[in-house]
Amino acid sequence: MKARIWMAVITLAALVSAPLSFAAADKIGIFETVHESSASFAETTAAIDAAFADSALVLHGSHDVRVPDDKHQAKVYVLTSPDYQAAAADESVRTVSAQVLRIAVYTQGDEQKTYVNMANPVAHAMVFYANSSNYDAMLNAAKAAASQIRELVSAVPGEALGEQQEPMRTEKHYRKYKGDGPARMMAKFRTFEKSQLVIEKAAASDFDATLEKVTAALAASTVSDASDSVGWETITQIRLLDDAVYIGLTNPYIEDKMVRINSRFRGDSKSELSPYPGVDHVAALPTDVLVVKEGDETLVLHYGQMWRMQLYFWDSGYRAFTANVGVPSAIANSIKDTIRGDD
Repeated sequence: MKARIWMAVITLAALVSAPLSFAAADKIGIFETVHESSASFAETTAAIDAAFADSALVLHGSHDVRVPDDKHQAKVYVLTSPDYQAAAADESVRTVSAQVLRIAVYTQGDEQKTYVNMANPVAHAMVFYANSSNYDAMLNAAKAAASQIRELVSAVPGEALGEQQEPMRTEKHYRKYKGDGPARMMAKFRTFEKSQLVIEKAAASDFDATLEKVTAALAASTVSDASDSVGWETITQIRLLDDAVYIGLTNPYIEDKMVRINSRFRGDSKSELSPYPGVDHVAALPTDVLVVKEGDETLVLHYGQMWRMQLYFWDSGYRAFTANVGVPSAIANSIKDTIRGDD
């Protein structure tokens, strides 16, 4: 009953506050550029830090992203919306990744202007709640969460933008998302649920012990430099439900690869002074590990990285994926080996 009441409230809020609605054929970005700041990078991040004090959004962690050659500055924030979580209280534990919201602040262009974007909650809801009986309510809850992010970022001096950002897809594509173009075969034509790969299984009664084991294994790992995928840093750990915990990971390797690969084929937007336009995709971080209780089992899950990287970096182009076909498996195997203690 409580969840239904929250859904009704959020549906109304979304209808009132959403800046745009999507027609069936509209293309929606997996990212949205929210704001062009008139302040410095440091002043922008300070304004966002301060804005959380008056926001309904909850900040769980932040991370200074290591951009190749230090040519740009970038920071990612990981947050949740209690309203959105309440609306999703009765949804499958498999969908909790949709509840994790991300904002990125980064510099770009010859003048290294500061921008703010977000991992688009609406596009993520289309993927993760595609088969939910409450799909429309969850989509409206995601729109309301996106509006909360825009309100938070409005504390930054400058201009609100609200621009959908590549890669862009239709709602129909997101709801059946199995990858893009000919690269679908690389993702093995898997939906998000089929792309949630099992690292370990345990009895449902061992949920807390399994979580402690995973947390300890990650904490004990030694992080390599950008030349190697070994070792992982935990940006945040969020208990989204009694039986679902999200762990957000990063390391220098994944940061370096995603920025370099996405930048390589964007010749129209890079220059000597701004060599890595792919910095605008850092809201794809962190990568997910889920510890969930499903039926009589505790499952430790992560995503097939080819599926995940297509979701966030398909605008890099098919050539980028074929040229870096070993990167997703290197990342996925490193996460698995670290958690299993084989690292």
